[in-house]
Amino acid sequence: MNFPTMLRLARTFELLAAALERLAIPYAVVGSVASSARGSYRATEDIDVLARISPLQAGQLVDALGRDWYADADQMRDAIAAGRAFNLIYIPFSQKVDVFPAKDDFCTAQLERATRLHVAALAGGVEYPVVSAEDIVLAKLQQYKAGGEVSERQWTDVLKVIRATPDMDWTYMGSWAARLGVNNLLARAKVES
Repeated sequence: MNFPTMLRLARTFELLAAALERLAIPYAVVGSVASSARGSYRATEDIDVLARISPLQAGQLVDALGRDWYADADQMRDAIAAGRAFNLIYIPFSQKVDVFPAKDDFCTAQLERATRLHVAALAGGVEYPVVSAEDIVLAKLQQYKAGGEVSERQWTDVLKVIRATPDMDWTYMGSWAARLGVNNLLARAKVES
């Protein structure tokens, strides 16, 4: 990732985080930016965010972001109601953010366990909420399974996060892995890491 890309990511996320915090919408960094923060760095072109946002808050978020953002309240409401991600785009940089609405107990657990830390991919001295190492592994195992267990990138991210976290809470992960249907993958990742 070159420096201008990092600046674009950082400025875009700074503006989005400020809007979410003004509206008291709980959020956390997820995806490759989170796995880079908790594991080892991997270049990325976008940002993924988990947020507990209701359909009623969609219009408020559009207003809080302002006219420099592409954010369609109707599309956001439809996506939130359906439990699927929606995109926000910071127009000056053409920088995309994928927002995943918290739709189930696992999402709630991720938000509750997130801790604030410096995120190298987002530059600057600001700390943002980032999901825990355990939750990154579990979410990436879900994505790996959903993708037919062929994504080397997802699998490598899982192993790097496990290797970088010596105090991993395996009891917590085992409980959720069984509920999420990824217990065999978790066992394999533990052996391979």
